[in-house]
Amino acid sequence: QVQLVESGGGLVQAGGSLRLSCAASGSIFSINAMGWYRQAPGKQRELVALIISGSSTTYADSVKGRFTISGDKAKKTVYLQMNSLKPEDTAVYYCNLQGSSRYYWGQGTQVTVSS
Repeated sequence: QVQLVESGGGLVQAGGSLRLSCAASGSIFSINAMGWYRQAPGKQRELVALIISGSSTTYADSVKGRFTISGDKAKKTVYLQMNSLKPEDTAVYYCNLQGSSRYYWGQGTQVTVSS
C-alpha cells in the first residue's frame, strides 16, 4: 500500500510564497513520475508540475517561471516552491505518484491566495 502525505498549504497574500512537500511511503517498486496537480472549485484537476524519471521536469504554462519542483529520490519526497502567487493559484493541490501500473494520490492540501 502506497501513502502520500502532503504538507505546506495555507493562506497567503498575492505575491507571497509557499512550499509544498509530499512524502511517499509503502510498497513502491518504481516511480515513473512524481509531482503535483491542482483542482479549483468548479474546474477539472490539472497538472501543475512533474518530475519525470527522477530528472526531467514539466510545468503548466500558467506556473512557469514562478513555481519550481524538486525532489529527493532517496527520501521519495517531492517539493513545490511556489513564488509570486496569484489569486488564480487558489486550489486544492494533490500530490501524484505515477508507478509502473497505476497512479497514486495524496489527500490534497488547500492553497488560498488572497488579493
